[in-house]
Amino acid sequence: MLPEIQEIADFVGDSLELAIKAAESPHQLIVFCGVHFMAEGVKVVSPEKTVLLPRLEAGCFMADMINISALRKFKEKYPGRPVVCYINTDAEVKAESDICCTSANAVSIVKSVNSPEVLFIPDRNLGLYVQRFTNQRIIPWDGWCNVHHRFKPEDIIRLREKHPDVIVVVHPECSPEVIDLADEVFSTGGMVKFAKESPHKKIAFATEEGLVERIRRENPDKQILSVGSPKTCVNMKSIRIQDVLESLKELKYKIEVPEEIIEKARIPLIRMLEISRGKEFTRKIFERHQLPNIKT
Repeated sequence: MLPEIQEIADFVGDSLELAIKAAESPHQLIVFCGVHFMAEGVKVVSPEKTVLLPRLEAGCFMADMINISALRKFKEKYPGRPVVCYINTDAEVKAESDICCTSANAVSIVKSVNSPEVLFIPDRNLGLYVQRFTNQRIIPWDGWCNVHHRFKPEDIIRLREKHPDVIVVVHPECSPEVIDLADEVFSTGGMVKFAKESPHKKIAFATEEGLVERIRRENPDKQILSVGSPKTCVNMKSIRIQDVLESLKELKYKIEVPEEIIEKARIPLIRMLEISRGKEFTRKIFERHQLPNIKT
């Protein structure tokens, strides 16, 4: 998001982090500054709350690269293979999947699936990154992030020529060629943590410029660079401070997800949380919202 929106937020984080924060909050009104699939995720986890998205057209190019019809055809082409669904998807697609993952836990989630072959949707680059760490065959959907896919190997090569002492950190949504040249590969949350804890004083990140700005703001004692020219997500940046004000004043735009989709989409999310956060954590989250127990 734009810096001024980050500054007024109660919480700043990635999509899963924010869905959990919203679920844990006692407030019944959530204004979600992000893209559509993220706001849907909050509604799935907290269906009794009013979830507002300041700009309804704030979508995600990657999430839009697959829909429920395309996923069903993909599953027909590879019958019997379980579907690991990146959290960057809409609720309908999650409802048609077996288990969710984030960029931080994708490797452990795939390894937890008892199958020699796994369908991975929708980010091809993240699927190929996971393939490096498992003997399972990853069959990826041909989607990508229009921000991270724009980083090129030559961006890193030029950066190192200018700053030979720099540490390069890239997101696993980047292409394999970019990942091969990096020093570290981290998810959004992992990047924030690495920047704070690393002894290195000059670090370059291959990720969306809004995250680079956040890391720069939180680490004033370090030189934080962007790999290549700054890359921005136009959908994220479409939400302005005035949109947030109007959303609060007029209670727009309300995110609605059909009850039957919420029921089905919760299952892959619960499976993921049980593996990545533990059954007790997951039970508390969903009990807080008086959601019925489901067999996962």
